[in-house]
Parts: sequence; structure tokens; C-alpha cells
Amino acid sequence: MAARIEHLVTSGQFSLDGGTWDVDNNVWIVGDDHEAVVIDASHDADAILAAIGDRRLTAIVCTHAHNDHIDAAPELADRTGAKIWLHPDDLPLWKQTHPDRDPDAHLADGQVIEAAGADLKVLHTPGHAPGAVCLYDPGLGTVFTGDTLFHGGPGATGRSYSHFPTIIDSIRDRLLTLPPETKVLTGHGDSTTVGAEAAHLEEWIARGH
Repeated sequence: MAARIEHLVTSGQFSLDGGTWDVDNNVWIVGDDHEAVVIDASHDADAILAAIGDRRLTAIVCTHAHNDHIDAAPELADRTGAKIWLHPDDLPLWKQTHPDRDPDAHLADGQVIEAAGADLKVLHTPGHAPGAVCLYDPGLGTVFTGDTLFHGGPGATGRSYSHFPTIIDSIRDRLLTLPPETKVLTGHGDSTTVGAEAAHLEEWIARGH
């Protein structure tokens, strides 16, 4: 049975550097009728569990460790037995939200997370956060970019642990090299494609943020 992608939007707050903002987050569920993987367990474990239904949750993959992408991860893991995966470079950010709970496993560049017929390849894409990753599945023609690449440009780099030249390098070298028709499913807001965003790279560099 082929894997499919399901989409859930949850609402909560993002907090960093002393500020707090209301946000809507995209939660992506990849799987079939029997098992699934969650990409970014944001805000609402009950809503995510309802979307999973009676399927077995095998992994909770964090694209990065800003609180709005990980705040529901421990509860979801505790209620399902799924492992929480995070790139180790984002442990300092993780600890700001979950000081008493570590992720269960470390993501590594090039690693493949298998999910019910999907093969999610980990692409380490620092810039928005040091341990930010994207997950690319050529069979699905899709890359899940978290907050690294959005419809309209790079993720924000104006706060702690972020760096604009680094995110530009990550996008140019790791994402815009994917087939142009690849769907880009983001951490917030609308989806796009690699080709649609590639056309604007020089504009982003000129803007410098």
C-alpha cells in the first residue's frame, strides 16, 4: 500500500528570546492504513492522535527544536510509544522547552526514516536553527522543509541560534538541487514547489534577510 500524506493545522504559541507570538503550525502525517510517522508534533497531542486514529505511530520527527514544533512531542510519544527524533545540534533549543526530557534518537544527515512505504531522507539544513532538517521522499515527490523554506522565501533568521548566510547555503545546496516539480510542504502556511522558489534565490540574497 502506497504511503500518503495527511495535513493537520494546530494553533498555539512560539516563544524565543523573551517574545511570544500566536502561530498556526502544519503537522504532517506520512503513512498508510496501518502505521504512520508524524513530522513536527505541534501544540495539540489530542488532535494529532485523533488524526492518527488506530494506526501505529512509529516516529515523531522534529524538523527543528523551536518550541512550537516540539511542544506536543513528549505527550504524543508517551501515549503512543513512538520515538522522538531530533538532530543533536538543536539540543540546546530543545532543552529550553523540555529541560527534563531528552529526544529518544538523533537524526543524522543522509539517514532514511522509513514510514509505511515512504522513505524520508534526512537533509541537514542549518540556518533557521543549527539542527534544522528537511525530509525528502523522491517517491512521493515531496520535501518537508519545516521552517527552512517557505512559499515566498527562507525561514526567519533574526533570533538566537539562526544565521542568514547559512540558511541561504542550505537552501541553495540541499533544496534547490532537488527536481523543480518537488512539492515543498512547510512548517507554516501554504505549500509551494522547488522550482517556484528557485526563481527567487537572488532576490532573497539581495534582501539579506
